[in-house]
Amino acid sequence: MISFLCKPRLASRRSLPISSDTIFKMAQSAVDEVSETGAFTRSASSFRNIISRDPNSSFPAEPGRYHLYISYACPWASRCLSYLKIKGLDNAISFSAVKPKWERTKATDEHMGWVFAASDSEEPGAAPDHLNGAKSIRELYELASISYSGKYTVPVLWDKKLKTIVNNESSDIIRMFNAEFNHLAENPALDLYPPHLQAQINEINEWVYDGINNGVYKCGFAKKQGPYDEAAKQLYEALDKSEKILSKQRYLCGNTLSEADIRLFVTLIRFDEVYVVHFKCNKKMLREYPNLFNYTKDIYQIPGMSSTVNMEHIKRHYYGSHPSINPYGIIPLGPGIDYSSPHDRGRFSS
Repeated sequence: MISFLCKPRLASRRSLPISSDTIFKMAQSAVDEVSETGAFTRSASSFRNIISRDPNSSFPAEPGRYHLYISYACPWASRCLSYLKIKGLDNAISFSAVKPKWERTKATDEHMGWVFAASDSEEPGAAPDHLNGAKSIRELYELASISYSGKYTVPVLWDKKLKTIVNNESSDIIRMFNAEFNHLAENPALDLYPPHLQAQINEINEWVYDGINNGVYKCGFAKKQGPYDEAAKQLYEALDKSEKILSKQRYLCGNTLSEADIRLFVTLIRFDEVYVVHFKCNKKMLREYPNLFNYTKDIYQIPGMSSTVNMEHIKRHYYGSHPSINPYGIIPLGPGIDYSSPHDRGRFSS
């Protein structure tokens, strides 16, 4: 999930310049981002500072300095955790997860959002905020900028030293984790954005994001038939395109795992359990795409990846946090797919 207002430099804790017109238009959660046409339109991220391996940079890549706040339910946050795990950054960057279901973030208003567990034992997989003592992700944004009025989203990459948000844009965070912490990584040789594939990765990311990653949200949050029909059409065109590509090669960019695969995976792993039902993406299930389904199992079985998938958190969040879509909060039984079962992707060289 992504928040509003692009700001490439350090966001001051005292000010975050926003016009009154902009504040009026800001949404505080993704379900609010629906235009008058009934179409879902996602706003941009606000904290866009970059961590660098340069020790003289404003945010140098130092061991133990940064903390990643995530929700296992959120695909954008999960791709950041995926990088942390497969690059072997556990000892360099700490992380913690919020509770899966949105709750009230303040007693003084009606905002529902990500909250921390009250204790380490309250919610399996979730934890209190041991760094700042915050009760919600919202409080972290307000610590970073008292004038912030956008969405209170995850991921949040936090600077423990300066006590502020470095970045809340997952596409920035995964590239920082890929390249800027290699001197601290257990798997520094893994490059998911190599120079010779960057143009191809960028091109694939564009249509995968619009048609699939964000496409399922455009289907699910649409409030009129026309925008839903258009989003569903684009979604299945992109899935069909992916299926065709993966019928000829192991990964999206050939036989080398890349950023494009991690970005696609986080949507695919949620597809049959959530998006088919909750977001009305029911024309065809993932299991009906033989190449995409086996590809999803292949990536899930990469060492470290399975630990980033908490299906209980995923289902409890979506089915329990969007009352406009699922007013009674009923959680479907689901297919209970075993993504650790054998796949056929070994038929391609890698």
